Amino acid sequence: MRISTHTLFESGAARIGELQSGLVKTQQQIATGRRILAPSDDPVAAARALEVTQSQSLNTQYGANRQHAKSALGAVEGTLTSVTALLQDVKTTVIAAGNGALSDTERGFMATELSGRLEELLGLANTRDAVGNYLFSGFQTTTPAFSKDAITGVVTYDGDPGQRLLQVDATRQMSVTAPGSTVFQGGQDVFQTLNDLVVLLQTPGAPSSVVLGTHNDNLDQALDSVLTVRASVGSRLQELDALDYAGEDRNLQYSQILSELQDLDYAKALTQFSQQQTTLEAAQQSFVKASGLSLFNYI
Repeated sequence: MRISTHTLFESGAARIGELQSGLVKTQQQIATGRRILAPSDDPVAAARALEVTQSQSLNTQYGANRQHAKSALGAVEGTLTSVTALLQDVKTTVIAAGNGALSDTERGFMATELSGRLEELLGLANTRDAVGNYLFSGFQTTTPAFSKDAITGVVTYDGDPGQRLLQVDATRQMSVTAPGSTVFQGGQDVFQTLNDLVVLLQTPGAPSSVVLGTHNDNLDQALDSVLTVRASVGSRLQELDALDYAGEDRNLQYSQILSELQDLDYAKALTQFSQQQTTLEAAQQSFVKASGLSLFNYI
């Protein structure tokens, strides 16, 4: 079997092209620090790396959701802290109103103070979050939670009982709000209690200790409802911190797995690069010598 000069040229050129491609690939690996440049380089490792990357992406999203949850719950906690202080001040006023030495005028001053407290409480109940959603309206985020009748002074809840949920971990959805009906009208309608106190102190004559005691008990029930919600919010904030720690650990694990699957062994790659260069140079020199062979050189 005779091998033509054309065949020799094609074979030599193909071999050099193959060596050059290998050298270029090694250069790219060194430049990127990645062992796998295409799925075909290591199909099994590439598939596994894709799975880990997707899991890491989800873990990152859960982390972002937890930050949103912390922000929302922090706004609820901050508002309820103010509500707690307000109700405690109201209780102090109610106790003071039981002093039989007070005149109708002095009790009228107290009624005016409580009327202002009622407006302040209504404002707190209609607090918005950082993006303008009403905190205590349930799913009715664009509707104020409570409205007050200008004539009767009756405060009505205009939201719904819904609780907005966020996926804060793979198996955990968390409520980041509390419906106003639960917070302000749960055990006792705090708006009605304040309204009744205002009317009572505006009425001439000293109120009976029994009536004041009933209103004070109603305030205690309203305060208990607020404190119960605050305790729940605090528990959820603690849980979010624990989930953050677990999420950070998972992210570190994912990064380590990806490093093992994808990262380049630089020492091995540099050694291979040097060998490929030497092999390519030898192949090029051999090709030049082989291509120069001809019977005419010996005539």
